[in-house]
Amino acid sequence: MNKISPCPRALVACALLLLSLSIQAAEPGVNIPRIEREPTLEDFAGMAPASGLARSMVRIADFIQRQPDDGEPATQPTEAFLGYDAQNLYAVFLAFDSNPGQIRANMSSRENITGDDSMSLILDTFNDQRTAISFRTNPLGVQWDARWTEGSSQRGGFDTSLEAVWYSEGEVTDSGYMVRMTVPWRSLRFPDREEQLWRIQFAREIPRLDERTYWPEYSLAMEGRLNQTALLSGISNVSPGNNFQIIPFLFAREADSLKRTAPGGPFFASSSEQEIGLDAKWVFNDSMALDITLNPDFSQVESDEPQVTVNERFEVQFPERRPFFIENADFFATDSTLVFTRRIVDPEGGIRFTGRSGNYGFGTILINDEAPGLNRAAGDPLAGEKANIGIVRGFRDISDQDRVGFLLSDRELGEGFNRVASVDGRFRLSDNWITQLQLVGSDSEPATGGESRTGYQRNIQVNRAGRTLNTHTHFIETTNDFRTELGFQNRFFKADTSGIHNRAELVFYPDALGLNSASVNLFGVYLKDMADTRIFTQLGPGWNLNWNTNGLGGSWTDYTEVLRPGDFPGLNQTRVYDYDNWSLNWNNSSLSTLEFRVNVRGGTALNLVPPLGSLPSVAATRATTLSALWRPIDRLRVDNTYLRTELDARGSGTSIFVNEIMRSNWNYQFSRELSLRFIAQYNETEAGPLTRLQDDENLNFDLLLRYVINPWSAFYVGYNSNRSNFDIIEFEGETELVVSDHLREDGEQLFVKFSYLFQR
Repeated sequence: MNKISPCPRALVACALLLLSLSIQAAEPGVNIPRIEREPTLEDFAGMAPASGLARSMVRIADFIQRQPDDGEPATQPTEAFLGYDAQNLYAVFLAFDSNPGQIRANMSSRENITGDDSMSLILDTFNDQRTAISFRTNPLGVQWDARWTEGSSQRGGFDTSLEAVWYSEGEVTDSGYMVRMTVPWRSLRFPDREEQLWRIQFAREIPRLDERTYWPEYSLAMEGRLNQTALLSGISNVSPGNNFQIIPFLFAREADSLKRTAPGGPFFASSSEQEIGLDAKWVFNDSMALDITLNPDFSQVESDEPQVTVNERFEVQFPERRPFFIENADFFATDSTLVFTRRIVDPEGGIRFTGRSGNYGFGTILINDEAPGLNRAAGDPLAGEKANIGIVRGFRDISDQDRVGFLLSDRELGEGFNRVASVDGRFRLSDNWITQLQLVGSDSEPATGGESRTGYQRNIQVNRAGRTLNTHTHFIETTNDFRTELGFQNRFFKADTSGIHNRAELVFYPDALGLNSASVNLFGVYLKDMADTRIFTQLGPGWNLNWNTNGLGGSWTDYTEVLRPGDFPGLNQTRVYDYDNWSLNWNNSSLSTLEFRVNVRGGTALNLVPPLGSLPSVAATRATTLSALWRPIDRLRVDNTYLRTELDARGSGTSIFVNEIMRSNWNYQFSRELSLRFIAQYNETEAGPLTRLQDDENLNFDLLLRYVINPWSAFYVGYNSNRSNFDIIEFEGETELVVSDHLREDGEQLFVKFSYLFQR
């Protein structure tokens, strides 16, 4: 037998040692201790561990910048302390500041801490580097939480629909501020085993310095977030238990509203509504959840942000906020949005089951929807019909950050159906490159019977993320007969569309002019139909300059849009439209009490609302968007938005339309639980002779008193009033609506809503 000589043996040992050291350097870790009691801020009096308990917690320091100076040490020191017991995970943060008088901290409602200093704890409890939960607070302990999903598509990033029950407090000191977080095990999902191995990341934001620091280092030079986290070990013999949650709710409303499309003409009607319902959740095997809803609480309390819809060809998307759909919502997310739960409008009840086991994840939803059969004439074959909906999702994690999965959905209504099947995968190619692949098929039949149709969609994207070069290349092909009635498909995913879009960006970090970064980008789109006819192209450069509290950017874009017969009423031949526009934007957060954004756009655009019998044409356009966040005192938050869009005929300058939206949202926070919100929104469209639009005015007032103990235990009293420009006249024995030049009330409502979380 050959023997290894001392010299090669030493070389092997050195190589193994270097390999071990490199692995340790690339994979930092934290071993968390079990502590004897819950820590308090008093244990850290003087911004230092002041008790034996505090000194027994593991300490994390040496945060590293990601922004503005990637890889540099933090300008303001931060220390984090971790511990746990049988019920909770504890984190205490000491955020030192050389200028504590400049710390931005406001008493606001939950989730509304944008613009404040903050500390974050991010936990990947399955150590799968795909999803994580983020807990964040401002210096006063006001909470923000979200679910993080890896990916550069519209499904990636933070999803704030997560509503977890956890506890926090904060205190500003002469040296900075302190924050304590308590996260109950029963609010988390993790593997059912004695020893846990998770991933963890800490983050701090200092808005006045535009500084974001992390431990461990979260570098711009590498694609992904969770692959740059630290391993968290030491947690053992804990469990969320086989707990259950029951959330009954009561909703009552008195309303007086105008019925605009009633038989015989419009009239005012009063109505009363009382609803009692129940949401229930059972958690077992630590990582599986069964949700049941009866007469679900789908009443809307939060107000959607305004969006311009006057001259748009494609539907706009609003976020989902309803409680039943929140648990493990990322399980059902794929790059092509096949499950957009706002399509389920008015269900009677439903059941969902989601969970993890080893490398496998699964989820299912069974629910119905009464909305399709409501408000239909007595002879309509769909009157009173309900859509029955089933969704199944499964996936398997393979190696680091790679995943393959499938999704099936079925929506049955009347004699028809829409069935969708998808397989998808996400694969990490290197430290900087990833790819996502998806193949979807659909089979549909009309609700009133008829010929069935089948279609498919192919979806491939390749992305690079780095410090200097970032690219996104996305190919999507969707056949003419593809349908997904439960999904949301934007312009790139629409039926009878095949094409590619690409964005490339170069980022520089100059020392001149105090710049943090400067970037240039190029965005291009090429779309054709399945007959190989070009239907849309877009190409344009852009640039951005960023300072600590200022950002300035601009772009110019050239468009070619092709409308075919069937794309627009009355169009009997293909027409090609060329137009271009430019935009400038500026944002500023230099003042602690005021932040604002300004965007202006000019050039030409396509008029999609010409007079009846006329075809679209290219018109001159001007658009302005202003948004400002004003905090005159630390308990009052005022969000203002102004949107103005103008379209004029080229040459003559005749106005086609002017659309304005003004919105002001005032929130006063009496305490962390009690707040009063007032929203006023005014929407006006002035229509000219070159459009089928009519003059339209709308004024809405929304008043809401909230007492929120946690996301599921809350009491609301609200009043809403709406006015629009109309009159009711009698004509030949019937009443009809006509446009007026003054506002008249067309609806008001008073409502009360109460829900309470019972948990064991």
